Amino acid sequence: MKKELALSNEIIKIIQDSKNNVLRKVNEELIKMYWLIGKLLSKRLAKASFGDSYIDSVAEEIQKAFPGIKGFNRRSLYRMKQFYETYSDDKFVSPLVTQINWTNHLIIMAGCKTPEERKFYINLCIKENYSKRQLERQIDSCYYERYMLSKEKLLPEPVKNLKQNPFLDSYVIEFLNLPSNFKESDLKKGIIQNMKNFILEVGRDFTFIDEEFKIQVGGEDYKIDLLFFHRGLRCLVALELKIGKFKPEYVSKMDFYLEALDRQIKKENENPSVGLILCASKDDEIVEYSMSRTMSPMMIAEYKLKLPNKEILQKKLQELLSLPLLEE
Repeated sequence: MKKELALSNEIIKIIQDSKNNVLRKVNEELIKMYWLIGKLLSKRLAKASFGDSYIDSVAEEIQKAFPGIKGFNRRSLYRMKQFYETYSDDKFVSPLVTQINWTNHLIIMAGCKTPEERKFYINLCIKENYSKRQLERQIDSCYYERYMLSKEKLLPEPVKNLKQNPFLDSYVIEFLNLPSNFKESDLKKGIIQNMKNFILEVGRDFTFIDEEFKIQVGGEDYKIDLLFFHRGLRCLVALELKIGKFKPEYVSKMDFYLEALDRQIKKENENPSVGLILCASKDDEIVEYSMSRTMSPMMIAEYKLKLPNKEILQKKLQELLSLPLLEE
């Protein structure tokens, strides 16, 4: 029976992989078609003799050639033209465009203002395989701005030495719908009950292991709020939740947890454990003082219970990078 089950699972995997490959190929050909149509329209409309009526007539001719065909009306054709013109001169992005679907392309073109932001979300879609709803949520939560602002923060030396830093300076957990005057237990329970959305926020390389993960030292039991494994870093990630402002003593406690994890839980082929302390707020100067002497890879981040104001974050990023303000 076990042999038959193993064989069935292998066959199911082959079928699923083949279906996924077919869908990827169909999407690739679809995007290529839109690109070529957009290119042709862009070249023709660049001529002074062609105007808006030209697009209307093209749409009508397509309907005559393919009665009942959808997705080739005036608005759609303009989107194809915009698609080509947006990426045709971008040597970094144009090779990537066939790797995400058309719906996500439309969301990115509508929601992003700069080439850097568009490239960021295209790469994120490829890496995380976002659905329409997931991509919209990331753009609405200003994931790009928060990521870029996090990169510009002074990171602790142990975190700088990581091959990659998957941590943000702030996380948005608006999906928890917590009650007023909530407790740390409410925060933890909310995250566990909404783990799919939480993984979307922190990144899909995070794999949840357990809540209140118990470690024993000197005959006493200690509990880590949430324990994850990060596939990219190949290490355990201890997550501690705090409902108030960051306090320096949180660092020594996390040091203790990471040492215990490395001595008792970490496997030989894994990297040293990493800590993330998630607080309601923090003072960067207090964080810097608190982290200056620790050798543990650890990040202090804030959580927000509401979607951030995109304009405010954009201004902060522009000021930080000394970029001119973008006109609407």
